[in-house]
Amino acid sequence: MPISWFPGHMHKTGKELRKIMSATHVLIEVRDARIPMASANPLLDELADERPALIILNKSDLADPDHTANWEAYFNSLPRRACISSGPDKQSINDRVIRQLDRLLPVGATDKQGRKQCLIFGVPNVGKSTLLNAMAGRKIARTGNEPAVTRSLQRIHLDDHWTLVDSPGMMQPRLDDQQAALLLALTGTIRQTAIDLEEIGWLAAELLLAQQPQSLCTRYKLQEVPQSAEELLEIIAHSVGGLSRKGSVNWTRAAESLLNDFRSGKLGSMTLEQAPH
Repeated sequence: MPISWFPGHMHKTGKELRKIMSATHVLIEVRDARIPMASANPLLDELADERPALIILNKSDLADPDHTANWEAYFNSLPRRACISSGPDKQSINDRVIRQLDRLLPVGATDKQGRKQCLIFGVPNVGKSTLLNAMAGRKIARTGNEPAVTRSLQRIHLDDHWTLVDSPGMMQPRLDDQQAALLLALTGTIRQTAIDLEEIGWLAAELLLAQQPQSLCTRYKLQEVPQSAEELLEIIAHSVGGLSRKGSVNWTRAAESLLNDFRSGKLGSMTLEQAPH
């Protein structure tokens, strides 16, 4: 079953974003540090045109720090781009963001009132609302573990010069790259009611066995790497009581447990995509 999810409000948001671009000086895109390319939205390049953009690799505490450093270096090497990472400690995030915005924007590029506007967006459930609340120093955006919590545009003043426009999480209408779609489903970007949880769990088991076998062995106290996704999910089912009285496996419960372990960081800090050399 192809993975896809594009709620109606996202289409409306896309049109609203295009309308305000004429007054926008810099874009900010929040991405998941575990999947820096899969969590990108092609809308960035479309909206940016010649505008500079700041990429924030959020949830960096859940990612491999060496890989995050490599991704930062890669994005910082691109023209009109800057990149910083953000973890749970967001005490100085507003100052860090403003420093990058000032560095990206040419001197004198302001509106008639002398203010500068940036637009922040990202795919759903990437942690943008939590980041925004930290930048504002107060709760101005709803947060939650489910994607698509924010539904409308809102503006806040970051300092005396910068106005930030927040937008709902945006997905591209078509997920042609199904490997990227799997990574988005794995990290919780796509709402669970829109996907087959058992199927995503099997695909996730195959992916993690291929990329992070030792992390799985450490988490589930295994002496040997399971030989298949089926074997791994059976082991997980045993550990979480996902067996019926007759011994049959509750595959959905095992899949959900694996996904929850990954999303919460219980499998360890890991990055599922490598930065280009």
